Amino acid sequence: MHGFEADLWTLERVGVVVERVTGVMLARASVWRLLTGRLGWDLQRPRRQAVERDECEIVRWVAHEWPRIKRGR
Repeated sequence: MHGFEADLWTLERVGVVVERVTGVMLARASVWRLLTGRLGWDLQRPRRQAVERDECEIVRWVAHEWPRIKRGR
């Protein structure tokens, strides 16, 4: 999206896109004020959890595999 490898949007990246689209270079603080004050957006952090996470498989692994591995020590 917009030529970036990852989907994580930072103030710097938003500033680059604003500059590409409008030709106006904004400082990080100005980008922050634009996003939060004018557009009403807020800070969101990416989840540190895999999308593919399978809770049932984790419970099974902890109950069956981990004790087996731990005994092997």
